Parts: sequence; C-alpha cells; structure tokens
Amino acid sequence: MSEIWEKLREEASRIASTERILSKIITEYVLERKSFADALSWRISSRLATGSVPANDLKELLFSSFEKSDSIIDKIESDLIAVKDRDPACEDFISPFLYFKGFQALCAYRASNYLWNVNRKDIALYLQSLISIVYSVDIHPAATIGKGILLDHATSFVAGETTVIEDNVSILHEVTLGGTGKEGGDRHPKIRSGVLIGAGAKILGNVEVGQGARVGASSVVLSDVPANVSVAGVPSRVIGQMNSQSSPSLDMNHTINSMKEYESGGGI
Repeated sequence: MSEIWEKLREEASRIASTERILSKIITEYVLERKSFADALSWRISSRLATGSVPANDLKELLFSSFEKSDSIIDKIESDLIAVKDRDPACEDFISPFLYFKGFQALCAYRASNYLWNVNRKDIALYLQSLISIVYSVDIHPAATIGKGILLDHATSFVAGETTVIEDNVSILHEVTLGGTGKEGGDRHPKIRSGVLIGAGAKILGNVEVGQGARVGASSVVLSDVPANVSVAGVPSRVIGQMNSQSSPSLDMNHTINSMKEYESGGGI
C-alpha cells in the first residue's frame, strides 16, 4: 500500500465516522476500494457518466488505463501532493480526491492520454469530450503533461494537441495554451518546469516559457519567455527577474515587489 493511499484511507475513515451524510460515498469511493487506482476509477467515473456510456463501462476503462500504465499512478500521486502543498485552501488529500475539479480533470486526462498513446484514439477523444462537459477543462489527449501539476480552480483551462507541460507547474483558471491559427504540426506552447501561470493568461503558438518563469494574470504571450523572469501585459513583456534557484510554481507568489527591475522594457 502506497503512503498516499494509506493517508487517503485514514482521512476517509475520520470523515466517515463523523459525518453521517458523507459516510456512504466515503465508503463507496475509498474504504471499500482495493487500491488507489480502483478508488480513482470509481470516483471519476461517477462524475463523468452522462447516460450515453454507463458508469460501469467508464469505471472499467479508467481502471484498466490506470493499471496498465507504469507511470500514471505515480504522476497522479505527485499531482495530489502538489494540490495539498500549494493550495492554501487544501489541508488534506481527501478533499481534492472527492471535490476538486482540477485534480479530477487531470486524472481523467491522464487516462485519455494513455488511451491515445496505445492508438485507442476514438475513445480517448470521447473521454476528452466528457472531461470538457463535466469539468469545463479541455485538454487534448495527445498533450504531454508531467507530474506535480496544480490546476487551481481549473475552470476554462485549455491545452492543445502539441502542448508540453513539464514537471511541477502551477496553473490558475481560464488559462489557454493554444495555437495561433489553422496551421498544423507542432503549434502549441512548451511550458518548462517550475513555471507559474496566472489566471486568464493566454499563451499562444509554439513558444517556450522557460524554467522557473512567471506569467502574470490575463497576460497574452506570443513569443518565447526566458527562464526565471516574470512577464505580464498584452502583449506580454518582461517586468522582473528572479533568482535562478527560485520556484514560483511552488511558492504560488504572484507579486513582483521583491524582484529586481528587468533591464529590458520592450515586449517579448
């Protein structure tokens, strides 16, 4: 039994013993389940089932995806830790598991990504459509997303087909990682590790946001962002530089008061 699964069960037992109304769902989604993968498949299928595909079929599809991939559960556990560590409104593991749409949508995306990569593209796209309808999160199943990801609030988050998000990235709601037109091929952003993207930011085209960079809320990024800087504005420009050892995605600090003025005042 993994440490995360053990802690999740401990938290579930505590709630089930104190909240009668919640005890049934806690028992069904956690305490009666045999593993973390089993519990995830039950919880997420219950949210995604719309009537067109029975919940039991979705449950089996998700569980099979979680079980057959060597890395999905490791990534999901890292995502769960990221939520607990970085979201000041979260004090446990059970809350994201049961309630947080960003975490749940990311778990479901990971199943769709596995299905896409084993050439089950039709069912992967169907799963993407359910995620979009239920969670208001639209991640193409071909997108590449690392571990330790926080989708905070998550509503209206969009990531296109050739998007790459590396490890330990934090993203707020209404962020778009999109293209700039009808061109095909590699056309979406590359978000390097440790990046923090503020609410409403739009990053468009095959541009790179460098390691440890910070993108201000409502910014529009149309060209590469250097590592360890803050950008903001429409179009975005560099407004501050950070220590190369800093990690804005972990600190969740959206202010720039403590940073030195960046010498270049032009757009990027």
